[in-house]
Order: sequence, then structure tokens, then C-alpha cells
Amino acid sequence: MVFCLENEELRRPLGSTMVHFQASEVQQLLHNKFVVILGDSIQRAVYKDLVLLLQKDSLLTAAQLKAKGELSFEQDQLVAGGQLGELHNGTQYREVRQFCSGSGHHLVRFYFLTRVYSEYLEGVLEELTYGPAPDLVIINSCLWDLSRYGRCSMESYRENLERVFMRMDQVLPDSCLLVWNMAMPLGERVTGGFLLPEMLHFLTQLQPLAGSLRRDVVEGNFYSATLAGDHCFDVLDLHFHFRHAVQHRHRDGVHWDQHAHRHLSHLLLTHVADAWGVELPKRDYPHEDCSMPPHLGCSPGVNFVPGPLPPPVPSPIPHGQHRGLAVHRGMPRCIHTSPYHVPRTGAPCRQRPRHSDRLIHTYKLDRWPPAHSGTWPG
Repeated sequence: MVFCLENEELRRPLGSTMVHFQASEVQQLLHNKFVVILGDSIQRAVYKDLVLLLQKDSLLTAAQLKAKGELSFEQDQLVAGGQLGELHNGTQYREVRQFCSGSGHHLVRFYFLTRVYSEYLEGVLEELTYGPAPDLVIINSCLWDLSRYGRCSMESYRENLERVFMRMDQVLPDSCLLVWNMAMPLGERVTGGFLLPEMLHFLTQLQPLAGSLRRDVVEGNFYSATLAGDHCFDVLDLHFHFRHAVQHRHRDGVHWDQHAHRHLSHLLLTHVADAWGVELPKRDYPHEDCSMPPHLGCSPGVNFVPGPLPPPVPSPIPHGQHRGLAVHRGMPRCIHTSPYHVPRTGAPCRQRPRHSDRLIHTYKLDRWPPAHSGTWPG
């Protein structure tokens, strides 16, 4: 189910409620934090822009956005996959990257995913279990899930979403903030590399699928946001924010330019700071700021938003741990024009739900191969 909001009251531009972070402020916000980013090429660009913004106030270049599997990007290191293995567009493609600042106070890691839940993800979770505990996890997987795994891909996606959120709930500490990035809107013509088939006869299945992929993404976003809410994880509605930013989407109908990704970073960091209770600086931002085109996400029109999410659940978690549940659209937490009411309370609400009524079979970790065979730098 998708709610279509027409004739909405015009809202102020996102710039009025979103902070434009400088590199020094990002360094402070993520000081002594371990950030893990999981997902496809869009999430890899999220990782790259965050790594860049941790070091300097500049935008990614077109070449940096397009590059994949390179040995090093802005002082980071390719740990596994990519050019250390074989560069291809198959579902078995792997890429693990890590950035550790010179001061040692910032650690950011990226895992490329072609499916939201898989044996490979279990290997990643095992690394997170026995390695340092992450403070922030940013995750999305949608396009590959809906286009590369057969005609029942939506049903499989829903099942895998439930599995991944349950496993994240089991593995991540309560102090970890998990943000689910909803998939960004697709163009009318989609030619992204993830659509390339691994077998010739699969072409006939992909051709009709590509035409309905835009609608599938909206449906997939509804399920992912709802299930993330069931587990009191946070949701960043990128589909909403970028619904009118067509001029910043690449011609392949999937990827976005450096201005869009800097805007995304500002949205994400604003959300994280709010969840951690960090007071942000208040500044006036001129429209000519190269990192935030004034029309990104600000135009009026039809807004597609997911259905009702469950209300926050009171929890005895001590003060200081992150607060959820929130669907963030760059506006005050009480969204009066929305079809549902998601207040951001002053007290933490994360509580591990009981799964006795919806048990899902999980396998022992020792069944899964390691997520990578590389050695972590630093």
C-alpha cells in the first residue's frame, strides 16, 4: 500500500531544517566512532562522500563516483574484492573497503552487497561480532534484490528483510544506531550495470522486469521501512528527499551526481546527530552553496510515503543510548501532514522485540565462509 499525498501544504526548503556539515564538524561528530556502511554502488558513493568529508570540504569528482574496486580512494584501502579479485557485474561481486584516519579516531568500513540477506552477509555479521562493535550501521539493498533473483524477487526480498533485521537485532549492541536508507527514486529508463545478466537466457526475464522496477522500488521501500520500524531501527527516506531532483540523477536512471551525494551526507549526518542527541550549529546557508542545490527535494508535488509504522515502545535502556524510531524527512519529528504520526521522544525507545510469534530459522555462524580473505589495515 502506498499513500499518495496531493495538495499538501507547501513546506519550507530542506535547507532550513538540515545542517550543512563542515569537515571539522564531521570529525567531531564521528570522533572515536566505528561506522559500517553496507549496500550497492549507491551506498558505496555514500561511503566515499563520508570518507572525503571526514578529511576536507570538497565534493567527489565524477571519476571518483564512477570508479569501483580501486585499490585506494582518498587514503582508504581496498581490503578484499574489487581489483584484488575480478571486476564484474555478477551477484557474486565483492568489495570491502576501509578508511582509518591518521589520528586513529575515525574508522569507516564498506561492504558491497548484492542481496540484503545471504551467506555472505552472515560472514559480515560474524566479523562484526568478533571484531570491534560498530557505533553506526548504514544499510540499504533493494535494486539488486528486485532485479537479479528471479520472478519471485519481491517475496524473497520481504523474507530477507525480516531475516536481516532480526539478525542485526541479535548481533548489534543496543548502543549501535542502525539507519536504513530507503532506495532512491529511479528514472523512467534504467540502464544501470546491476541489470546486466549473468546468463544469456536471463535476458528475457530482465526485460519486462526493468519496466516495472520503479514501482517495485516503491513497494520494496514500504516493506523495508515497515520492517525496520518493527525492530525500532531508524529510517532515512531518500525516496522522498530526492523525488524532484531529476537533474541530479545520471542518465543511467540509477546513480546520482556529487551534489546529490553531498546533500545525502548532510541529511544522514543531521539524522545521526539528532539520534545521538548532539546539538548542531545553527547557520544560514546561501543557496549558492555548491554542496546543496536549492531545488534538491524542495519542490511541491506528489509525495509517496510508506504506510503506518508502529509507535515507539517504552524501554528501560539507560540514558545515553540512541533514540529511535524515526522516519526522517528533514522536517520536525511530528509530521502533521503525513498519513502517520511519528514523534521523536526525549527518551530512548530501542527495545529488542520478542520473536516467538514469527520465528525464522537461522543457521549457525560456523556454516558460513569468511566475508573476505584480506587483512584489515591498521
